Amino acid sequence: MSPSYDVIVIGLGGMGSAAAHHLSARGARVLGLEKFSPVHNRGSSHGGSRITRQSYFEDPAYVPLLLRAYELYEDIERATGREIATLCGGVMMGRPDSLTVSGSLRAAQQWDLPYEMLDAAGIRRRFPTLAPQDDEVALYERKAGLVRPENMVAAHLQLATRQGADLRFEEPVLRWEPYGGGVRVHTAQDTYTAGQLVICPGAWAPRLLTDLGVPFTIERQVMYWFQPKNGVEPFLPERHPVYIWENADAVQIYGFPAIDGPDLGAKAAFFRKGVVCTPETIDRTVHEDEIRAMAEHLSGSLPDLPGTFLKAATCMYSNTPDEHFVLARHPAHPESVTVACGFSGHGFKFVPVVGEIVADLALTGTTAHPIGLFDPRRLAAAYA
Repeated sequence: MSPSYDVIVIGLGGMGSAAAHHLSARGARVLGLEKFSPVHNRGSSHGGSRITRQSYFEDPAYVPLLLRAYELYEDIERATGREIATLCGGVMMGRPDSLTVSGSLRAAQQWDLPYEMLDAAGIRRRFPTLAPQDDEVALYERKAGLVRPENMVAAHLQLATRQGADLRFEEPVLRWEPYGGGVRVHTAQDTYTAGQLVICPGAWAPRLLTDLGVPFTIERQVMYWFQPKNGVEPFLPERHPVYIWENADAVQIYGFPAIDGPDLGAKAAFFRKGVVCTPETIDRTVHEDEIRAMAEHLSGSLPDLPGTFLKAATCMYSNTPDEHFVLARHPAHPESVTVACGFSGHGFKFVPVVGEIVADLALTGTTAHPIGLFDPRRLAAAYA
């Protein structure tokens, strides 16, 4: 049997790479196991950009974690020289009573975050790339922006390796089990033991966490890139914000500035308009009717889009029924197993602080961060 470790981390995507970094930074002997190659595009940690924001409409309880995540963005950039965050500003748009607007305002006010409210005319004046309806408004957050998922995963892997973590790729985990007061993990290549196990399975949560009691739903999502009609100049980060835009039918789209040069366009997508799948059955082909639906939606909202379709890519959301995270000690194995999953399509901005929380839980059993909202027992009891 291979040598024992202090902690085994299953999954080295966004959350798992951050966990491996924070654990190894504290001197733990870490084994990281990943089914695919480093910084792969088969899960949920790819696509060039993810929105980050602090006026969090999902629940104000997330705000303290976001404030810490922003601090950690800067730490990662300093430690690795990689570009992690671009804080170009962002607008949360819709009718005043929409969740996107009202929830963002509630969080900003509760936590005394800086913000500015814009009416439709103010939005058009400030951001000519956007064409809201007359009854739509926006909360503008200067500190909103984007993070680069591939860079962040690569940075965390770089730091973990520098700190002595043993990271193994192309080594799928078959199963895990309690063993001698710790855990034992079986892969396609070997069997390993450790005192602690951290499971960051992404869309593979239903298979690796069958005894957690959480009914995960895996959802295929599509990201689209379009070349604006008049070029990317009006869509550069200093002129065009990130946006989350909810229409009268409660359909949300989100989008980004043009961050990858003059020929790679601007990215946009629907939020929560996916198809249930599994990692094995996901359709990686993006079809003409999907591209057409996105283009039609954009044409009524952004005057220079859709322009010319360039490309599309798929990823997966791992949803919980209430769309809040699962981040805790495993209720059935509280002495040796920590879980970080069910991030429900809005987790990537939290990656650095989730890594910090996971390291706390695995090494001390508790954390000072406020994570009561993320206890899996809330769902296990409701869906038993």
